[in-house]
Order: sequence, then structure tokens, then C-alpha cells
Amino acid sequence: MKAAVYYETGGPDVFRYEDIADPDVPDGNVLVRVEVISIEGGDSLHRSGGEMTETPHVVGYQCAGTVVRVTPGVKGIAVGDQVVTVGLDGSYAELRSVPEAFCWSIPAGLALEEAACIPVAYGTAHDCLFEFGRLRAGETVLIQAGASGVGIAAIQMARQAGARVLATASRHEKLERLREFGLDQGVNYSELDVSTEVRRITDGRGVDLVVESVGGSSLGRSLSCLAYRGRCVSLGDAGRGGATMADVSTMRPNNLTLVGYFLGAELFLDPRTHRMVGGLLDDVAAGRLRVVIDRQYPLSDVSAAHAYIESRQAFGRVVLIP
Repeated sequence: MKAAVYYETGGPDVFRYEDIADPDVPDGNVLVRVEVISIEGGDSLHRSGGEMTETPHVVGYQCAGTVVRVTPGVKGIAVGDQVVTVGLDGSYAELRSVPEAFCWSIPAGLALEEAACIPVAYGTAHDCLFEFGRLRAGETVLIQAGASGVGIAAIQMARQAGARVLATASRHEKLERLREFGLDQGVNYSELDVSTEVRRITDGRGVDLVVESVGGSSLGRSLSCLAYRGRCVSLGDAGRGGATMADVSTMRPNNLTLVGYFLGAELFLDPRTHRMVGGLLDDVAAGRLRVVIDRQYPLSDVSAAHAYIESRQAFGRVVLIP
């Protein structure tokens, strides 16, 4: 099969598009012919410096396609079904082998391109807001990186839950576009100090919850935006600023909460997460939530796709087509 691979980590130019062996399909797995790949934030982080489980390495969390083989032990999926899949790697290829537990059938009427973008971003947004962030109607939430896949999902869900929604982005035009998804007020972090502006917008009170995907020095700024008993859910390091330390002593006076979140652990350990993602697929299929796809690239042009994402121009998801 054809795949986008790399032999060492680094910039987008480390990718090579070449023939590699088809994946093994052990019992309990399904083999999927990949038709759409959603580029996730973790994909570029792994490519730039993550662990390589094999050489050449096929990166990629998420993709959608058609099942071409099932193995003994698979009960709810059949050959010919359209599914979206999640895994730690392996999606940047023409074929993917994945356990049934990490597949979701695509509801009727939902396009493969949209389905390919849902489990990671929308599942992460939902858990950060509700399961771990405990967001309630009437509260105020700040969504860092509002124009990202997680950001656009979280803005919609928070608005539907009755929250006041703030978000950050690097361009005014992105913030304006986010208003149609439920944004109340935006902060251009390239021009303004986020914590100062959030305090101004909230009349000095701060926000009840921050969904923090940027990491690095942004984590400290997010904590400084919190109101009394505020919560911050840290889900990633999209800013690529490296690890940072949080001074817990500064959190105690206002009884603040900082939570780390990783969807993969929930999918492995908590069955309710699979049901939650299935419900989100239904929500998009029914028009209750929207997916935004910024651009499509052929898989053979994956280096350009990653470079475009890292230029911070994208609004929503960028997808690859094998």
C-alpha cells in the first residue's frame, strides 16, 4: 500500500510517500480502506519530535473509510460498512488496521469528510467542557485557539449549554467567523494580552472555565484568567512551546483547579467515551453541530498540508485524501 512515512522526526519535509507492507490484522480488528484522513494536532507534534514505534513510521490518529475485512471476534461491523477510526498512529496510509472498539459506524447522511474530523476534536471538546470542566449554564468559558478543530467544536457546545463564550485567535477575521458558531467575544492574542483583556471583558471577575490547548507559557496566562473556583482543562501543546511548570501555590488563594486531559486514555479505560463520540456523530449528522473543513490535500502532498497548518492560517480542519 501507499503511505506517508518518515524515517526521522523533524519538519514537514521529513515525509516520504512510498510503498510499504499492508498492516497486520489480528483477531478483533477490522481492516479499513482509508478514504479521508483528518490531520490532528497530535500528528504534527509526533512528526516534529514524538516517539517512532517503527521505521519507517506512519503517523496519524484519525481517518474514515470503508471496511474491507473483519476478523474473528468482530461483532458489530461488517465488510462494506463506512466507519471512522481512532488510533495512536497509522492513519496516513491507504489501509488501516484498528480494533473494533476504536471504530464508529458513520450515520446515514453524514459525509466521510465530516465524519473523519469528529471523534478526536469533538470528543475532546465535549469531555473538556462537561466531564472534566463541569461547565454549567450561565458560566463563562474561554476557549484557547478558537479556530482549531477542538475550538470550533467547543464554542458550539458551550453556547448550546447556555454558557457565555470567549475565545482567542491570531487574526481578527478568524474571530469574526467564529461568531456564527456561538462566540460572544474574541481576543486577538497577537495584539492583546489575553489575561488583561479577559479581565476587562468580564469586569475583573475572570472566567469559570478555560479549555487550554496551546500549552507552554499560555498555560500560566490561562490560569490567570480564572475566576474564584475556576477550572482549567489542559489538553495539549499546540503552541509547541515545550513543557511549562504551574506554580500550585498561586492557585490556592482562589481555589483553582487544573486538570490534564487525554482522550486516548478515556477511550481505553471508560466505555462511556465510545457512546459519547457516537452521540456526537449523530449530532453532526442531524445538523445540531457543524464541522468546518478548511482545505483538502492529496496524501502525497502531506508535507504541504502540515506546513499550511503550522503557518496558523487554517480555520477548522485540514484533511488528506489517499
